[in-house]
Amino acid sequence: MAQNTSMEEFEALLNESFEMDTPNEGSVVKGKVIAIEAGQAIIDVGYKMEGRVELKEFANPGEAPEISVGDEVEVYLRAAENARGEAVISREMARREEAWDRLEKAYADDQRVEGAIFGRVKGGFTVDLGGAVAFLPGSQVDVRPVRDAGPLMGLKQPFQILKMDRRRGNIVVSRRAILEESRAEQRAEVISNLQEGQAVEGVVKNITEYGAFVDLGGVDGLLHVTDMAWRRVNHPSEILSIGETVKVQVIKINKETHRISLGMKQLQEDPWDLVAAKYPLSSVHTGRVTNITDYGAFVELEPGVEGLVHVSEMSWTKKNVHPGKIVSTSQEVEVMVLEIDQAKRRVSLGLKQTMRNPWEVFSETHPEGTVVEGEVKNITEFGLFVGLPGDIDGMVHLSDLSWDERGEDAIQNYRKGDMVQAVVSEVDIDKERISLSIKNVGGDKFAEAVGGVKRGSIITVNVTAIEDGGIEVEYEGMKSFIRRSDLSRDRAEQRPERFSVGDHVDVRVTNVDSKSRRLGLSIKAREIAEEKEAVEQYGSSDSGASLGDILGAALKGDDE
Repeated sequence: MAQNTSMEEFEALLNESFEMDTPNEGSVVKGKVIAIEAGQAIIDVGYKMEGRVELKEFANPGEAPEISVGDEVEVYLRAAENARGEAVISREMARREEAWDRLEKAYADDQRVEGAIFGRVKGGFTVDLGGAVAFLPGSQVDVRPVRDAGPLMGLKQPFQILKMDRRRGNIVVSRRAILEESRAEQRAEVISNLQEGQAVEGVVKNITEYGAFVDLGGVDGLLHVTDMAWRRVNHPSEILSIGETVKVQVIKINKETHRISLGMKQLQEDPWDLVAAKYPLSSVHTGRVTNITDYGAFVELEPGVEGLVHVSEMSWTKKNVHPGKIVSTSQEVEVMVLEIDQAKRRVSLGLKQTMRNPWEVFSETHPEGTVVEGEVKNITEFGLFVGLPGDIDGMVHLSDLSWDERGEDAIQNYRKGDMVQAVVSEVDIDKERISLSIKNVGGDKFAEAVGGVKRGSIITVNVTAIEDGGIEVEYEGMKSFIRRSDLSRDRAEQRPERFSVGDHVDVRVTNVDSKSRRLGLSIKAREIAEEKEAVEQYGSSDSGASLGDILGAALKGDDE
C-alpha cells in the first residue's frame, strides 16, 4: 500500500516538473552562455537543451557584440529541437519581443524612446529602438531639411513614436518632434527674458525678399526690410549677409505665437526729426532719383528722407509724358521743397520750379508787337500752333492768318513743318498761352492807308475795273467798289461805261469799316455835298436864283 502511494507521488511530481520546466515554443526563455565558438554563442536553456546564436545578434547597430561565457541572456525559443537535436533560439527575436512590450507602453504613455539611426531607405531612415526597427521619414529628421545625415548615424538619441502596429510590425518615429519641443521650451525661456524696446545682438540666419531672420540665441525674430534703415532698401541683401552679427531692437513680441518683430533703424537717429529745419519751403537741394512710377519720381534728399516729384511738377512744357522720359533712376537732380507733412513723413518736391517759367522768360524777351519766327507744329480747326523759344508754343487763330482771306481759306496755305513769321499779340503767363498774328507782320496796311481818312472826306481814287453793277477803284492799295447808283447824282450819268480803267475820280467817303477793311465811296454823295456847299456859300434857293446861276458864280469865283 505504501509502495503504491510512493509511485503515484513520484509520477505526479515528474509530470509537474515536465510541465513547469519545459519551455513553450514561441516564448522568451532565460539561458546561460556556456561557450563561444565559430562566431556563435552556445546557450543552455535548461533541460539539456542547448542552442546556437550568431554573435552579431548581441551587438547594437555599428557596435561590437558584448557577450562572454557565463552571461545570462534571454532568447526566443523558436523550436525545442532541430535536425541536430539542438534548440532553435534567437537573441534578436527575444530583443524584439522585449522591445515591442517596452515601446507599446512608451507609446501609450506618450514617452520618448531611445534609438539610433543605422540605415537609409527610400523616403527616410531606419532606427534601432533596442531590438525593434522603426522608420524615420525624411521630413521628421530635423526642423529644417537635412542635406547630410552622416553625423546622425549610429548616434543614440531620443525619438517620439508617431504610429505603431505590432501585428504588421510597423513603427514610425520622429526626431523633429523632440527638437521642436526642445526648441519651444528654449524659445519660451529666451522670450521670457526679452522685452519690447530692448536692444539685443543676433546672427542673420536667412534672407528673403521681405526681410531677414535673426537668431537671438535659440529663437528667431523677423527683421522686416522696412525696419532695416530709414532710407529705401530694395532688397535686404544690400545691407545684410548670412552669418553676420547685427544689433537690433525688439519691436514687438507675440507671447502666443512666439513671433518677434525686430528693427535696426530704431537704434539710429530718425532723420525726419530734422527735416523741417534742414529743408525749408522753397529751398533748392540736390537729390538722387531712387524710384520712378507712373505718377512721379521719388528723390532721396539724404539717407532716410525721400520726397515725391509729382508728374505735374516735373516740366513746364511736357504735360503728358511718363516721368521716365524726363528723369532716370540714380540721376542727380535739383529739386525745390514745395510742402512737408511731418505726420505722414512726406515731402512734396518740384523739378520745374528750379527752372524759370518759360512763359515769363518769353514775355520778358518778346513783348507784345515783337516779330518771331517758328515752325508750324500742329494745325487744328481753329488755327496754327507755332514752336517758340523755350520749348513752348504760340497759337495763330484763324482770324489772325490773313487780312484778305477768310481764315478757313487762309489756313489751307500752311503745312506742318513750315517756317512762319508772326507778331506777338498777347502773353498770358497764368494760363500759359501766347497769341500770335501772322497778318500783322509788316503792320496793318488798311490802317496805314486810311489813317487820315474820315467819313465825309473827299479822296481821289484810281479806276481798276468796269463792271455792270459799278466800278472797282483803288485807294493806297486798298480796293473798294462804287455801285452804279453812286456813280452820279444824275440818273442818266449812272453808267459804268462812261469810266475807263486808269481814270482818276474824286469821291466822298461814306463809311470806314475797319472790321471788313472796306471804304464806302460815292461820286453821287460828293456831288450832293458840293452842291450843298455852293448853295450855302453863293445863294439860297429862296432868292429865285437858278442852280446854274449859283454854280456859275461858284465856278467863276474859283477861277478868280
